[in-house]
Formats: sequence, C-alpha cells, structure tokens
Amino acid sequence: MKRGFPLAIQKQAIQKLFRQTLAFQRGQTATRRGVSSAVMLIIFLGAAPLYANTSEEHLPTLLVMGDSLSAAYGIEQEQGWVTLLAERLDGEAHVVNASISGETTSGGAQRFADIIGQQQPGIVLLELGGNDGLRGLPPAQMRANLATMIEQSQQADAEVLLLGIDIPPNYGQAYRDAFTSVFHSLADEYDIPLVPFLLEDIALNKQLMQSDGIHPTAEAQPIILDNVWPELESMLEETYQASSQ
Repeated sequence: MKRGFPLAIQKQAIQKLFRQTLAFQRGQTATRRGVSSAVMLIIFLGAAPLYANTSEEHLPTLLVMGDSLSAAYGIEQEQGWVTLLAERLDGEAHVVNASISGETTSGGAQRFADIIGQQQPGIVLLELGGNDGLRGLPPAQMRANLATMIEQSQQADAEVLLLGIDIPPNYGQAYRDAFTSVFHSLADEYDIPLVPFLLEDIALNKQLMQSDGIHPTAEAQPIILDNVWPELESMLEETYQASSQ
C-alpha cells in the first residue's frame, strides 16, 4: 500500500534534524566542520523514517469510486467535492476520482478490480448505489455488488469509507427502507465507517439542488465535503500512524 506522512510530521522531523546537525557542527573544528556535518546529515536522513513526498509517487492514494454525485455532474469539474478534497489534501495525499455519471453498483463492480490494482489505494471512498435505487433495482443485488468491492478493497489492504445515499419518497417506504438498510448492514458486517447520507442538509434545500432535484449545485459541494470529512479525517490519521510504525 502506498503510504506517506502529513506535512506537519515531516517538518517537525526535518527541523529536529537540522538542530541536531547544527549542534554537532559547533563541537567540531573549522577544518572538519563541512565534512562532518555532511556525514551526520546522511546518518540522520538514513535513520529518520521519512517519506519525502516530493512527488505523487510517494503519497498515499485515496480512490473515490462513485457516480454523478462524485463526478461533478452539471457543474464545473473543479467545483466538485472530490476536487475540493484533493485541494484540501494537496501535498499529503493523491486523490484519484474514478466516478462516472450514471454508474450503478454493477458497473462499478465490473471495473473495480482493475482500478484498485492499478492505483493501489490506501483508502477507498465507495459512493455507489444511487442509480440502483432510482432504477428500482433489487437492494440485494446492490448489496452483493458493494460487498464485492469492499472485500476486494480489504484484500488489497485498503481501508473503506462507505458513503450512503437515499432515494425520493415516491419509491415507497418499504423500498426506501430496504435500500438504505443496505449501507448500514454492510458497515456493520465489514466493520467499516459509514457516512449515512451524503446529501445531508442538502437534499431538502431546493437552493442547493439542480433543477432535476437529484444533483447538488456547486454551492452544495463544500457541504458534501464537510459531510465526508469527519469520518475520512479519522481514517487518514490512522493511516499515517500505521505508516509511521
């Protein structure tokens, strides 16, 4: 799994390194100072458990596997919540958005193995199911597809954050209950964190929804990120701690 450290941790280690090097220099004669400090710098760098993170190659990868809600449907790509997430994690993580508008859990499951094999993410944000619900597909089928992607993620040593969604009430309460219960049961079975409703504080606010009543506006994207962030932040902290051990 690709790993990395937050910039703050790197800065602290580097500052300590230079303080140690400077202290060492003060104890040397002028003729030996240059060579000795260079040697000590190499020793300290070799001992310090640091990743330079000077390129995306060394950054932990976050994979977003979703549908139009994560693909910035109807708005500019740079306005979408996934782009906002990438900006927030700039220099600390590499965000890959594999979301496709109109994607179902079946379509996602068909292409997921190749994507996770190529990207080797440390964390997978799984945001699929909305189109299954809008098409009235069986919740059991949706559950099986999501379970497949969760299992493939865990087999690849990736953590999973499940992003839940709801459907309009005109689909009937029985179907809605069966649909939304899928996310909760999967979170319990696989012991993974869950954001119960991605569009919390958005879906019922017409000013934050596009004219189709399904997709959020650009103004809603920061709220979506705020809905995701608490669970994701905890996962990132655990990932960084694990990589430092």
